[in-house]
Amino acid sequence: MLIRHSALLAASIVTMASGAAFAETDWPTRTINVIIGAGPGGDTDFNARTMARYFEEVTGGTMVITNMPGGGATIATSAVKDADPDGYTMLFGHTGHLVVTEVSGLADYGIDDFEICCIPAIDQGAVFVTSTQSGITNIDDLVARTDAEPESVVFGTEFGGYSHLQGTIFQAETGANMRVVDTGSASDKIAALLGGRIDVAGIAYGAIQDYHTAGQMVVLGQPNDVRNELLGDIPTFVEQDVDFVMNNPYIIAFPQGTDPEIVAKMEDVMREITEIPAYAEDLEAGFKQPVAFLGKDEAMERLNAIRDAYMPFREVLQSAR
Repeated sequence: MLIRHSALLAASIVTMASGAAFAETDWPTRTINVIIGAGPGGDTDFNARTMARYFEEVTGGTMVITNMPGGGATIATSAVKDADPDGYTMLFGHTGHLVVTEVSGLADYGIDDFEICCIPAIDQGAVFVTSTQSGITNIDDLVARTDAEPESVVFGTEFGGYSHLQGTIFQAETGANMRVVDTGSASDKIAALLGGRIDVAGIAYGAIQDYHTAGQMVVLGQPNDVRNELLGDIPTFVEQDVDFVMNNPYIIAFPQGTDPEIVAKMEDVMREITEIPAYAEDLEAGFKQPVAFLGKDEAMERLNAIRDAYMPFREVLQSAR
């Protein structure tokens, strides 16, 4: 009798374990809250919403996008970090949100405090632009202006954020001594450029393409190692003998402690999404962005390398706060 009861108990345990495993792999069974540290309309918001739309097509599950801008994205990242690790709160961010904030001291946490799922996309659509009224049409103009009068050229950014680091590294590589001011988000930068309040900014080309076409802004170059041909005839800075390369990977992450099976399933779903031709077409139409994907292991390798490369600029970013 004891043996029979033991066998029944063992069978019960196996059944419960199988049921738990099924529940995990059956994810999602309810709506996933995707939190992003940016407002509506920008490149991060676009990528998150595009991902969510295809996620729903692939899985039949649902996602809701929650915009939580502010604090250099720390409002969003802390909300995800502190959320219940049940697989139904997810961060869609980029290295500016989870690496630069750690380097700059805006956050006392970073990629090691999350379950990194994958790099679902890489922003290769960034450019440096100047306002037409600045009179700066190329890098030589910019350097000559700042050589003659240091800090006479105003660079607009968001202190402690990704574009702040862009400007810092750009100055280090070109020798251009610009005055860096906090202008806020991408839309704020555009308004400041058009209004002549700043001279230079780093921004997604898709956001300023119409102004460039209309002659209201001048594009200095793209900080990619090779040309993103989707941007048209815009040279890289490397082509202009400036060693300035900054790609910005997007990141999908969950709260620490989230079931590894859920994280792995999201990785597989995102990989499948990147193989859909219509998804590639949407990225090109939206922000001139080619398809890219790195699974968890490759993503962690890339993100750690980026963090190591950015750490030497920690003091500069922190002193601006």
